[in-house]
Amino acid sequence: MIYRFADVQFLLLLLLLPALAYWYVARRTERSGALRYSDVGPLRRSDVRRTGRYRYALLTLRVIALAALIVALARPQSGVSSENVTSEGIDIVLALDISSSMLAEDLEPNRIEAAKQVAAAFARGRRNDRIGLVAFAAGAFTQAPLTLDHEVVANVIGELEVGMIADGTAIGMGLATAVKRLQESDAESKVIVLLTDGRNNRGEIDPVTAAQIAQTLGVRVYAVGAGTLGTARVPVSDPMFGRRYAQMRVDIDEDALREVTELTGGRYYRATDRASLEEIYREIDQLETTEIEIEHFTRYGELFPYPLAFGFVVLMLEVALGNTVLRKIP
Repeated sequence: MIYRFADVQFLLLLLLLPALAYWYVARRTERSGALRYSDVGPLRRSDVRRTGRYRYALLTLRVIALAALIVALARPQSGVSSENVTSEGIDIVLALDISSSMLAEDLEPNRIEAAKQVAAAFARGRRNDRIGLVAFAAGAFTQAPLTLDHEVVANVIGELEVGMIADGTAIGMGLATAVKRLQESDAESKVIVLLTDGRNNRGEIDPVTAAQIAQTLGVRVYAVGAGTLGTARVPVSDPMFGRRYAQMRVDIDEDALREVTELTGGRYYRATDRASLEEIYREIDQLETTEIEIEHFTRYGELFPYPLAFGFVVLMLEVALGNTVLRKIP
């Protein structure tokens, strides 16, 4: 809450009140009269302390009333500050690979969990942008349409699991599905952040063809290849020995992903560990900034009726007391 006086110059009149009070007291002393009494006994028996105690009560009330009226003239106001935020938001679709190879543990705790946690944090941080989610393996499906409810998107990301979709890596289908989500978008900027750890081996659309469609619609693609260099430890289910680990060669089609990003004006990144994956999403977040215009304003309400009413009440009290309890004998 903000308080101010619209006509603050009237407050200078408060400086005159002490001078007026002094003038009143001095004038009253000079004009004090005398009365002749045949018998002063009753006066001697009266409570002089009581009458003297309220000698300046009327003067005090008048000064308070004048002070209140002066404050009312200065127009006290209370204001509430607020702001209008306007932004040309970016529509972003996150496309995540959930094939079985994403269980590899070269990213802590594994690729899929690292990707989910980093992507969820990215979604929560884009306050003014609509975010959507596409998951792909052998096929691709929209898990969350474009929305400003980032917490919902983050929760859906957290529920992704390997095995929800038949195994395989349909990068082209994942990219094409993400592009379709942006087809009707009228946002100033349209972006896809695609994460995969392999090469396209399923689906009717290859990554480059999907990128050409994205280019036509003005969609920029950032691609992230997730996986260390060389081999990575991957859990596998063995019918005879149960769950065991095997070393799998990391095979990311970086040439195709680079071509996809070059066609659309984006960029390709390689995440070999959890730290580098987090840094990549931070860099994409900085590259795709949203222009925000903030207009601050304050609404003021008038408060002068309160001191004005108080001043009149005190003035009426002074008049009432001056003609009753504190009446002055002529």
